[in-house]
Amino acid sequence: EVDEEDDELVFTFDDLPLVFSCPRHWQADPAVDMIMQTWRMRERMKTVSVALVICLNVGVDPPDVTKTQPCARQECWVDPLSLNPQRALETIGGNLQRQYERWQPRARYRQSLDPTVEEVRRLATGLRRSAREERVLFHYNGHGVPRPTANGEIWVFNRSYTQYIPLSIYDLQSWMGSPSIYVYDCNNAGIIVDSFKNFAEQHEREYVEQVRAGGPQAGAAELPPPPSLRNCIQLAACSKDQLLPMNPDLPADLFTACLTTPIKVALRWFVMKNDLGHLAPQVKLEHLEKIPGQFGDRRTMLGELNWIFTAITDTIAWNTLPRDTFQKLFRQDLLVASLFRNFL
Repeated sequence: EVDEEDDELVFTFDDLPLVFSCPRHWQADPAVDMIMQTWRMRERMKTVSVALVICLNVGVDPPDVTKTQPCARQECWVDPLSLNPQRALETIGGNLQRQYERWQPRARYRQSLDPTVEEVRRLATGLRRSAREERVLFHYNGHGVPRPTANGEIWVFNRSYTQYIPLSIYDLQSWMGSPSIYVYDCNNAGIIVDSFKNFAEQHEREYVEQVRAGGPQAGAAELPPPPSLRNCIQLAACSKDQLLPMNPDLPADLFTACLTTPIKVALRWFVMKNDLGHLAPQVKLEHLEKIPGQFGDRRTMLGELNWIFTAITDTIAWNTLPRDTFQKLFRQDLLVASLFRNFL
């Protein structure tokens, strides 16, 4: 049509070409089954409590590991030898809590510094009681104690710090219950993972036997359910036959640093690997402490780096993991999702 007043061409919908208008486009094909995928889960879960168990005994190295000289010393980006032992331990505990709070600020945090078995028991049972059906995180730093034992034990201290005292993973499972997530930052951490699986199966067998012995109704009413291995997640720093890295340019708790301060570790690793190259020849390790911004503010440099990091790790997980696993680890729980992005 021509508008005579404005001398302009006016098109109606009848004049526009139609696409996807063949009969096959209008008829429903019963053979096609559309599968809708969603990024979000209906069933949400929160990590509401976090136990930070740190066994360092600053100034005393465990007897079963010979360290290199020089070796990695920093714990939570603090050199413990630069402060008196008690002050260093408290500073490291505070830094670790703040590093976790960056990913889940609303959780209840409790520190247990160079604890005894009884202190760990009270901590774990108290957090499980208050968390009810929600998830509890147990972080274990065992850099100041011997390696885990083949019997499935980690080490803590006696009250006077004159002896190492074993703590059975079997007991820890009973105290922590489920759902739970465990982080093991110690030498030969894979031993704990294997022992955890064996003890979880033992708990289930004992539960079934107790139910049978007491009768189905009485057993179901009186016995608490055993910790479900399916609802427990474990993150270990190394396999059962490996030691932690001792490079003096890296922190001693490298695994914890990757989980809680991934951008800082990634930048440090990049500069170390390219120190003699041409990608960033003018950037030195000391410059990394001066990057401006906040992690939660994308308008700043640190915020943009964190945004890019999240996008890359989520994409890797989405394209490699089964959908159910992706939903469970990356969409169900805010803190678990952050830890697994950083784990990648």
